[in-house]
Amino acid sequence: MAARWATLCLRSQHARFISTAPASRLSTAEIVQMRNELFTKEKERQLSLYPRIEKIEVKYVGKSHPGTSFVMNKALSTPYNCAMHLSEWHCKKSVLALVDGELWDMYQPLTKSCEIQFLTFKDENPEEVNKAYWRSCAMIMACVLKQAFKDEYSVSLIRAPEVPVISGAFCYDVVLDSRLDDWKPTDDNFRSLTKDAYNLIHKDVPFETLHVEAKVALEMFQHNRYKMDSIEQKASQNPEGIVKLHRFGDVVDISEGPHIPRTSFCFQYEVSAAHNLQTSQSESIRRFQGLSLPVHLKAHHTVWRRLLERSRRL
Repeated sequence: MAARWATLCLRSQHARFISTAPASRLSTAEIVQMRNELFTKEKERQLSLYPRIEKIEVKYVGKSHPGTSFVMNKALSTPYNCAMHLSEWHCKKSVLALVDGELWDMYQPLTKSCEIQFLTFKDENPEEVNKAYWRSCAMIMACVLKQAFKDEYSVSLIRAPEVPVISGAFCYDVVLDSRLDDWKPTDDNFRSLTKDAYNLIHKDVPFETLHVEAKVALEMFQHNRYKMDSIEQKASQNPEGIVKLHRFGDVVDISEGPHIPRTSFCFQYEVSAAHNLQTSQSESIRRFQGLSLPVHLKAHHTVWRRLLERSRRL
């Protein structure tokens, strides 16, 4: 089995994984399209619940521009729109918002009059910002993993475990096709995955958030039993049975969030390791790991190399 995977084809000047097994009922691209269309449809349905534009007052309580308030549009305006009224600095540096003390995505619409402040990587305590960054980097990696293999090999995304930033790596757990049980990713494989990640990052697309009923989420993820289990669990823990979804580009995933505003907030990025997890389940779970630093916190290449070595540890 390992010998079969010693042979890789070069496509678009980097390694791709190949196979001759029969195709599944729906291709990866078709599932992505279906999921994306359902997300858009539900987003438009929720927006239609506000047929008239209502105004809300948003008070800025940050250190600069004290006492500033904005008149914004309910269910349409976002924290990013508020930042636009303050300065270009707030637009470029703000990673998350605090809305009445609650963590909020920069592109998540505001639903009532509120107080708002913005969080950046260089705040005195950037813990929540760093966690959001790690979370977003993991979602980018999941997209890369799902698309890297030919459709003949199944790749089931499980979850992005919430690991502390000080652990040194963001992670995503997946179940690969059983025919890949003996496959060990090479340096070329990791370089290929990293290049794909940069392609996504350079598209500079925003992370969107959407709160949906469990039945909507289950329809979106009907082809992934691990996600369906996660949806049912999250819905049972929410008094209203609501599940939080996030999307960047046409990629949708289940995530409590919050996330960074855009993929372009990532600067240095590398998929660095893959480990087999010991579980009682029959299938083999792989934990892929990576390292990234945002554009606001660039590191010298020698520091980056040390951090990269650390990120490879399980």
